[in-house]
Amino acid sequence: MKENDVLDFQAGEVLLLDKPYGWTSFDVVKKVRYAIKQKLNIKKIKVGHAGTLDPLATGLLVICTGRKTKEIQHYMNGTKEYTGTIFLGATRPSYDMETEINKTYDISNISKEDIEKVKEKLTGEYLQVPPIFSAKKIDGKRAYDLARKGEEMQMKKNLIHVHSFELTKVDLPNIEFKIVCSKGTYIRSIANDMGELLGVGAYLSELRRTKSGDHDVSQSIEVEQFVSMVSVM
Repeated sequence: MKENDVLDFQAGEVLLLDKPYGWTSFDVVKKVRYAIKQKLNIKKIKVGHAGTLDPLATGLLVICTGRKTKEIQHYMNGTKEYTGTIFLGATRPSYDMETEINKTYDISNISKEDIEKVKEKLTGEYLQVPPIFSAKKIDGKRAYDLARKGEEMQMKKNLIHVHSFELTKVDLPNIEFKIVCSKGTYIRSIANDMGELLGVGAYLSELRRTKSGDHDVSQSIEVEQFVSMVSVM
Protein backbone atom coordinates (compact mmCIF):
# COMPACT_ATOMS: atom_id res chain seq x y z
CA MET A 1 0.00 0.00 0.00
CA LYS A 2 1.53 3.28 -1.16
CA GLU A 3 0.49 6.87 -0.65
CA ASN A 4 -0.31 7.36 -4.35
CA ASP A 5 -2.52 4.27 -4.56
CA VAL A 6 -6.12 4.87 -5.70
CA LEU A 7 -8.33 3.25 -3.08
CA ASP A 8 -12.04 2.40 -3.24
CA PHE A 9 -12.98 1.59 0.34
CA GLN A 10 -16.64 0.85 -0.38
CA ALA A 11 -15.95 -1.54 -3.26
CA GLY A 12 -13.42 -3.13 -0.94
CA GLU A 13 -9.76 -2.81 -0.02
CA VAL A 14 -7.25 -4.99 1.84
CA LEU A 15 -5.11 -2.75 4.05
CA LEU A 16 -1.85 -3.84 5.65
CA LEU A 17 -1.22 -1.93 8.88
CA ASP A 18 1.47 -2.16 11.55
CA LYS A 19 -0.43 -2.34 14.84
CA PRO A 20 1.13 -0.20 17.57
CA TYR A 21 2.00 -1.51 21.03
CA GLY A 22 -0.87 -1.11 23.49
CA TRP A 23 -3.63 -0.90 20.87
CA THR A 24 -6.28 -3.58 20.56
CA SER A 25 -7.01 -4.85 17.07
CA PHE A 26 -10.46 -3.27 17.35
CA ASP A 27 -8.83 0.09 18.21
CA VAL A 28 -7.19 -0.07 14.78
CA VAL A 29 -10.48 -1.02 13.09
CA LYS A 30 -12.27 1.92 14.76
CA LYS A 31 -9.52 4.36 13.74
CA VAL A 32 -9.61 3.16 10.12
CA ARG A 33 -13.40 3.21 9.96
CA TYR A 34 -13.60 6.74 11.38
CA ALA A 35 -10.97 8.07 8.95
CA ILE A 36 -12.80 6.57 5.96
CA LYS A 37 -16.22 7.83 7.09
CA GLN A 38 -14.84 11.33 7.59
CA LYS A 39 -13.16 11.36 4.18
CA LEU A 40 -16.15 9.97 2.26
CA ASN A 41 -18.72 11.84 4.40
CA ILE A 42 -20.72 8.67 5.00
CA LYS A 43 -22.33 7.28 8.14
CA LYS A 44 -21.52 3.60 7.74
CA ILE A 45 -18.90 1.38 6.16
CA LYS A 46 -17.89 -2.18 6.92
CA VAL A 47 -14.36 -2.59 8.30
CA GLY A 48 -12.91 -5.70 9.95
CA HIS A 49 -9.59 -7.33 10.76
CA ALA A 50 -8.40 -10.77 9.66
CA GLY A 51 -6.98 -12.14 12.90
CA THR A 52 -6.63 -10.58 16.34
CA LEU A 53 -3.33 -9.33 17.69
CA ASP A 54 -3.05 -8.94 21.46
CA PRO A 55 -2.74 -5.35 22.76
CA LEU A 56 0.87 -5.96 23.88
CA ALA A 57 1.86 -7.34 20.46
CA THR A 58 2.85 -5.28 17.43
CA GLY A 59 3.02 -6.01 13.74
CA LEU A 60 0.97 -6.95 10.74
CA LEU A 61 -2.79 -6.51 10.96
CA VAL A 62 -4.76 -7.24 7.78
CA ILE A 63 -7.79 -4.95 7.53
CA CYS A 64 -10.64 -5.42 5.04
CA THR A 65 -13.11 -2.72 4.04
CA GLY A 66 -16.43 -2.66 2.19
CA ARG A 67 -17.20 -5.75 0.14
CA LYS A 68 -13.77 -7.19 0.91
CA THR A 69 -15.01 -7.93 4.45
CA LYS A 70 -16.78 -10.93 2.92
CA GLU A 71 -13.29 -12.40 2.29
CA ILE A 72 -11.96 -11.95 5.84
CA GLN A 73 -12.09 -15.68 6.54
CA HIS A 74 -9.83 -16.31 3.55
CA TYR A 75 -7.18 -13.97 4.95
CA MET A 76 -7.58 -15.42 8.45
CA ASN A 77 -6.89 -18.97 7.24
CA GLY A 78 -3.32 -18.26 6.14
CA THR A 79 -0.27 -19.25 8.18
CA LYS A 80 1.22 -16.65 10.51
CA GLU A 81 4.83 -15.80 11.34
CA TYR A 82 5.87 -14.24 14.63
CA THR A 83 9.08 -13.09 16.26
CA GLY A 84 9.45 -12.35 19.94
CA THR A 85 11.01 -13.06 23.30
CA ILE A 86 10.16 -15.59 26.00
CA PHE A 87 11.31 -14.86 29.56
CA LEU A 88 12.28 -18.03 31.41
CA GLY A 89 12.05 -18.45 35.18
CA ALA A 90 8.78 -16.74 36.11
CA THR A 91 5.05 -16.94 35.41
CA ARG A 92 2.25 -14.44 34.94
CA PRO A 93 -1.47 -15.40 34.90
CA SER A 94 -1.95 -13.85 31.44
CA TYR A 95 1.17 -15.60 30.07
CA ASP A 96 2.43 -12.16 28.99
CA MET A 97 3.22 -8.72 30.44
CA GLU A 98 -0.41 -7.75 31.08
CA THR A 99 -0.43 -9.20 34.61
CA GLU A 100 2.11 -9.21 37.43
CA ILE A 101 4.60 -12.03 38.13
CA ASN A 102 3.06 -14.55 40.52
CA LYS A 103 5.90 -17.13 40.75
CA THR A 104 9.65 -17.17 40.16
CA TYR A 105 11.99 -20.14 39.65
CA ASP A 106 15.69 -20.96 39.66
CA ILE A 107 16.90 -21.54 36.08
CA SER A 108 20.58 -22.14 36.85
CA ASN A 109 20.34 -25.80 35.77
CA ILE A 110 18.62 -25.08 32.45
CA SER A 111 20.79 -25.43 29.34
CA LYS A 112 20.24 -24.46 25.72
CA GLU A 113 20.04 -28.20 24.92
CA ASP A 114 17.14 -28.52 27.40
CA ILE A 115 15.34 -25.68 25.65
CA GLU A 116 15.97 -27.19 22.21
CA LYS A 117 14.44 -30.52 23.32
CA VAL A 118 11.33 -28.80 24.67
CA LYS A 119 11.05 -26.69 21.53
CA GLU A 120 10.79 -29.88 19.47
CA LYS A 121 7.87 -31.04 21.63
CA LEU A 122 6.11 -27.77 20.84
CA THR A 123 6.56 -28.15 17.08
CA GLY A 124 4.10 -29.91 14.83
CA GLU A 125 0.38 -30.57 15.29
CA TYR A 126 -1.07 -30.79 18.79
CA LEU A 127 -3.91 -29.66 21.04
CA GLN A 128 -3.21 -26.32 22.71
CA VAL A 129 -4.95 -24.76 25.70
CA PRO A 130 -5.65 -21.04 25.05
CA PRO A 131 -4.81 -18.51 27.80
CA ILE A 132 -7.63 -17.61 30.16
CA PHE A 133 -6.77 -13.98 29.38
CA SER A 134 -7.92 -14.27 25.76
CA ALA A 135 -10.83 -13.23 23.55
CA LYS A 136 -12.19 -16.79 23.47
CA LYS A 137 -15.90 -16.91 24.33
CA ILE A 138 -17.26 -19.04 27.17
CA ASP A 139 -21.06 -19.13 27.37
CA GLY A 140 -21.18 -15.94 25.34
CA LYS A 141 -18.68 -14.04 27.50
CA ARG A 142 -15.05 -13.18 26.72
CA ALA A 143 -12.63 -15.31 28.71
CA TYR A 144 -10.51 -12.28 29.66
CA ASP A 145 -13.55 -10.57 31.22
CA LEU A 146 -14.18 -13.63 33.39
CA ALA A 147 -10.48 -13.97 34.23
CA ARG A 148 -10.24 -10.33 35.35
CA LYS A 149 -13.16 -10.97 37.71
CA GLY A 150 -11.28 -13.92 39.18
CA GLU A 151 -13.77 -16.50 37.92
CA GLU A 152 -12.52 -20.02 37.25
CA MET A 153 -13.11 -21.53 33.82
CA GLN A 154 -12.20 -24.49 31.67
CA MET A 155 -10.59 -23.56 28.38
CA LYS A 156 -11.31 -25.84 25.45
CA LYS A 157 -8.23 -27.15 23.63
CA ASN A 158 -7.67 -26.16 20.00
CA LEU A 159 -5.89 -28.20 17.34
CA ILE A 160 -2.96 -26.10 16.08
CA HIS A 161 0.04 -26.65 13.84
CA VAL A 162 3.43 -25.10 14.60
CA HIS A 163 5.18 -25.47 11.25
CA SER A 164 8.54 -24.23 12.51
CA PHE A 165 9.95 -23.00 15.82
CA GLU A 166 13.40 -21.42 15.60
CA LEU A 167 15.43 -20.20 18.58
CA THR A 168 17.18 -17.15 17.12
CA LYS A 169 19.03 -16.22 20.31
CA VAL A 170 19.29 -17.78 23.77
CA ASP A 171 20.64 -15.41 26.43
CA LEU A 172 18.93 -16.63 29.58
CA PRO A 173 16.55 -15.67 30.98
CA ASN A 174 15.60 -14.39 27.53
CA ILE A 175 14.86 -16.65 24.56
CA GLU A 176 14.34 -14.97 21.19
CA PHE A 177 12.39 -16.94 18.60
CA LYS A 178 10.69 -17.08 15.21
CA ILE A 179 7.55 -19.20 14.87
CA VAL A 180 5.48 -20.08 11.79
CA CYS A 181 2.09 -21.49 12.74
CA SER A 182 -1.54 -22.06 11.83
CA LYS A 183 -4.36 -19.66 12.61
CA GLY A 184 -5.67 -19.88 16.17
CA THR A 185 -2.23 -20.50 17.68
CA TYR A 186 -1.52 -18.61 20.89
CA ILE A 187 2.17 -17.77 21.17
CA ARG A 188 1.58 -16.91 24.84
CA SER A 189 0.49 -20.48 25.42
CA ILE A 190 3.62 -21.78 23.69
CA ALA A 191 5.70 -19.66 26.09
CA ASN A 192 3.78 -20.95 29.10
CA ASP A 193 3.98 -24.56 27.89
CA MET A 194 7.73 -24.23 27.42
CA GLY A 195 8.07 -23.07 31.02
CA GLU A 196 5.92 -25.94 32.30
CA LEU A 197 7.85 -28.56 30.33
CA LEU A 198 11.14 -27.18 31.66
CA GLY A 199 9.69 -26.97 35.17
CA VAL A 200 10.76 -23.37 35.68
CA GLY A 201 7.91 -21.25 34.32
CA ALA A 202 7.96 -18.81 31.41
CA TYR A 203 5.98 -15.98 29.89
CA LEU A 204 5.92 -13.99 26.66
CA SER A 205 7.68 -10.65 27.08
CA GLU A 206 7.59 -9.43 23.48
CA LEU A 207 5.71 -10.39 20.31
CA ARG A 208 5.55 -9.12 16.73
CA ARG A 209 3.57 -10.59 13.82
CA THR A 210 5.77 -10.44 10.75
CA LYS A 211 3.66 -12.37 8.22
CA SER A 212 0.03 -13.32 7.63
CA GLY A 213 -0.66 -15.54 4.67
CA ASP A 214 1.08 -14.02 1.63
CA HIS A 215 1.46 -10.62 3.30
CA ASP A 216 4.59 -9.34 5.06
CA VAL A 217 4.87 -6.58 7.67
CA SER A 218 7.42 -4.89 5.40
CA GLN A 219 4.46 -4.10 3.09
CA SER A 220 2.50 -2.40 5.89
CA ILE A 221 2.22 1.22 6.99
CA GLU A 222 1.60 2.72 10.42
CA VAL A 223 -1.96 3.53 11.45
CA GLU A 224 -1.35 7.29 11.73
CA GLN A 225 0.33 7.25 8.33
CA PHE A 226 -2.80 5.63 6.88
CA VAL A 227 -5.03 8.27 8.50
CA SER A 228 -2.88 11.07 7.04
CA MET A 229 -2.90 9.39 3.63
CA VAL A 230 -6.70 9.13 3.62
CA SER A 231 -7.12 12.78 4.62
CA VAL A 232 -5.25 14.02 1.54
CA MET A 233 -6.72 11.58 -1.00
